[in-house]
Amino acid sequence: MAGTVNTYRRVIALTGPLLPLVSFFARLPVAMSQFGSVLLVAETSGSLATAGIVGGTLSAGQVVFGPVLGRLADRHGQRPVVLTAAAVNAVATGALVAGALSGLATAPLAAIGAVTGASVPLIGPLARTRSVALAHRAEAGEGVVGAVHSLEGTLDEVSFVLGPALVGLAALVAHPAIALGGAAALVAVFAAAFALHPTAAVTAGAAAPERTTRGPGARADADALAAVGAGAGPDAGRRTRPPGVVYAVRGSLFLQGAMFGACQAGIAALTARLGVPGQAGIVYAAMGVVSAAVGLALGALPARVGLRLRWRAATGAALVLSAPLLFTDTLWPLYAVVTVLGAAYAPHLITAFALTERVVEPARLAESMAFAASSLVAGQAAALAASGRLAEWYGPSGAFAVAVGAAALSLLLALVTRVPAARTHPAAPRAFIPARQTASPNTTGSSSSSPYAGR
Repeated sequence: MAGTVNTYRRVIALTGPLLPLVSFFARLPVAMSQFGSVLLVAETSGSLATAGIVGGTLSAGQVVFGPVLGRLADRHGQRPVVLTAAAVNAVATGALVAGALSGLATAPLAAIGAVTGASVPLIGPLARTRSVALAHRAEAGEGVVGAVHSLEGTLDEVSFVLGPALVGLAALVAHPAIALGGAAALVAVFAAAFALHPTAAVTAGAAAPERTTRGPGARADADALAAVGAGAGPDAGRRTRPPGVVYAVRGSLFLQGAMFGACQAGIAALTARLGVPGQAGIVYAAMGVVSAAVGLALGALPARVGLRLRWRAATGAALVLSAPLLFTDTLWPLYAVVTVLGAAYAPHLITAFALTERVVEPARLAESMAFAASSLVAGQAAALAASGRLAEWYGPSGAFAVAVGAAALSLLLALVTRVPAARTHPAAPRAFIPARQTASPNTTGSSSSSPYAGR
């Protein structure tokens, strides 16, 4: 226990205590917007079909444009990209609220929903990218890098439990418009604060060396540095294709998203059949709380427990723990099965993002993290649509069968995919370590200092 606490202390020493807090509040709008938009449009239009269309276009916008924002952040730095996206997203979310309240037609509402999804500022993937960059710049060990992924995964889990809960509470005591208005305010304030935090300097973009280099050979030197920063040799002049494991991990995340969506549909169908539809959100929240707790504890695992083993163990556990859903038909067993199943979710998410970070070029990390997050969203949206129909035809077990099938396919991917035993690219080229960084190399996973500690 003490070792785990010390590991997380080293992580906070790298980021400063303010960055995780700011990034957490900046993630909440992502968790609130889709659920909030569905509730709002359903209430104002009286049509679940219209609500589903708007929620679907919002998800589609995020899936399609998320990687684009990630690539822009890699090239131009997080600060300008997040500031622009946050401003657009806040305005689009406000427009969605105004359009729904004024009875706007389905097509324009769906268009606004698409813009809202496309402008989601990607705080989760970018926070991972930034924290990992800070850890590598301080030459921290793999144990600290692993704890970074665990902390970021936990923040994601908590935000995706708390966000819908806040939406549901606002809808219960007032109106869904209050929740979406709050989401617009949160993204305007906290995403901007995330962008302006001093740690954004470590993600200034691939063009940063060129801007700071002087002399007749400046452009050539900058090109060489950019190639080294991308994890390639100084002669590399083009972007390389990601290794196969990256695509396998994206597929695995798509399947985990499918598990999320299928579980949501199955839980909603079963609680409705039992006459307690209000319990659906509480059951799902219980799963998220357990997942977050296990994700935080994952930081205690030693680095010698490799990512390949973690991936296989997490996907195997998801299959074993999801199978009882097929035979669950009463409320309390549902609570028990779903809560225990949550223990498999965070380890898989954390391992998948850690694998992505381990094998992609550092200069493409934000884009790759965004692709991973978009895969999760795409899987959830697809499964919600399919499993909802299956639940209507075959009952809750029809939706839960989708979750079990997705878990089985995810395990198969983990078993057949070749996972590199070590990093395939340099993690922190010396050329990009600012002079004011004073942390000395260490092999124990600790970092002696950080210029951002205490901020």
